[in-house]
Amino acid sequence: MGRQRRRSIGVLLLLLLSLWRSGAAQAPVHPTGALTVFAAASLTGPFSDIGKRLEATYPGLKIIYNFGGSPTLRMQLEQGARADVFAPADAVQMELAAGSGIVQGATPMFAKNRLVVIVPRDNPGHVTSFRDLARPGLRLDVAAPAVPVGNYSRQALRQASAAYGADFASRVLRNVVSEEENVRQVVAKVQLGEADAQ
Repeated sequence: MGRQRRRSIGVLLLLLLSLWRSGAAQAPVHPTGALTVFAAASLTGPFSDIGKRLEATYPGLKIIYNFGGSPTLRMQLEQGARADVFAPADAVQMELAAGSGIVQGATPMFAKNRLVVIVPRDNPGHVTSFRDLARPGLRLDVAAPAVPVGNYSRQALRQASAAYGADFASRVLRNVVSEEENVRQVVAKVQLGEADAQ
């Protein structure tokens, strides 16, 4: 994630922190206490880095994270879990959360992700292009369809069918050996060599 994007997320977290502690638009002088953040697994790195900086800047502040798949986090909140910040990976989960009344106020988009194909360092499947994902016998690990990145991945496969043949998406999906509940689990499977690509 680029410096500008991390900075935008940091500004947003600081603004949320200010609103949470003061109950108004004025920033508190020395926020203290716990701030509970439920955030998509894809935000683990930047949110953790920003949280450490905020805690160093404001002694007495403790940021508690629950990172996971956005649908799982939303369901936890709907079932009574409490959080001060909910940062899902897509607008759909935020709209569902707003519809069920677990979030209030404006829900600005503050970051964007880009889909990428990842392979193990030694690239045992010899994946060098997007088209290679449809090669028979390739072992793919993807996020489940209900997870934002899983949904986006399937959309990308359907769009690529225009260039690679009407059955491209179905050929790629036949190579799926596992579906995960969040993007970090997908990355871990590829790193462990349990899949040729993601």
